[in-house]
Amino acid sequence: MPLLSVENLVTWYYTKEGEVKAVDGITFDIGNGEFFGLAGESGCGKTTAALSIMRLLPRNGRIVGGKIAYGRYDLARIEKSLLRKELWWKKISIVFQAAMNAMNPVITVGDQVSEPIIFHEKIAKSEAEERVKRLFELVGIDSSRLKDYPHEFSGGMRQRAMIAMALACNPEFVILDEPTTALDVIVQGEVLDLIIKLQKDLNLSVMLITHDLSVIAEMCQRTCIMYAGKLVECADTATIFKNPRHPYTQGLINAFPSISGAWRRLEGIPGSPPNLLNPPSGCRFHTRCPYAKERCLKEEPPYIEVSKGHYIACHFIDEINKIVSGGQ
Repeated sequence: MPLLSVENLVTWYYTKEGEVKAVDGITFDIGNGEFFGLAGESGCGKTTAALSIMRLLPRNGRIVGGKIAYGRYDLARIEKSLLRKELWWKKISIVFQAAMNAMNPVITVGDQVSEPIIFHEKIAKSEAEERVKRLFELVGIDSSRLKDYPHEFSGGMRQRAMIAMALACNPEFVILDEPTTALDVIVQGEVLDLIIKLQKDLNLSVMLITHDLSVIAEMCQRTCIMYAGKLVECADTATIFKNPRHPYTQGLINAFPSISGAWRRLEGIPGSPPNLLNPPSGCRFHTRCPYAKERCLKEEPPYIEVSKGHYIACHFIDEINKIVSGGQ
């Protein structure tokens, strides 16, 4: 039985211009101890999916359909008071995008990390501070920095502090939303190495959200590709990179430079994701797809399992595969 099961999740934002269909019927599972990746271009609904799971949507966001099963709970419908009491930080936690701005600037970092510990475990502040010192050491921050404010931390240290906060109450499931955004490549590598180590040492289930395929390739066991509010392909990560079947996935891979393979010209995907206030009919990728036919403009492709654990939403999977492989 999976730790988390998302079934036909639909999340919209209500604006003056109309409903933004940010997540429009996605389904996936995350197993115990699994490192799961959700990838795609910016604006495709990845962060909205994460905020839906955490029930931390902004005021104009609403889950309008589907189920998010976590043990005996349906996170799509559970009362916020019960979420706060039994699940947030204790069972599930999140490292928010842009750690540079995610912490309260007028509260010390130590107090911010200790807050969920004091709330959930009802322990004295001094005892919580000792726990925070150990957490700091775990993520590579000197425990003497407990009384420092966020502005006194570098970007990499703030990211480590956010990870410490996410681990404060020993959760079993952690969501990482673009955990290395705005970090330089050296610090990014250090943070990713830390995440990999913590995931293995603590046997965490992790959902990694990113548009960086190199991070997905390095860290994730299984990956789903999201486009315009929908999932277009899901498989184990090795399959996604070695045998991408959906045209969008192929486009992402072709735009990704090979580190060890022969030199090749990179090919970007023309255009940009559609405005989800008024998404295109049929397949949402058809406006950018080099293989699109009339059927793609009219009919939404079913999301089907083409081999064990490999799901794709495309009308012409076999035909495209022949073209790509040079077959007839």
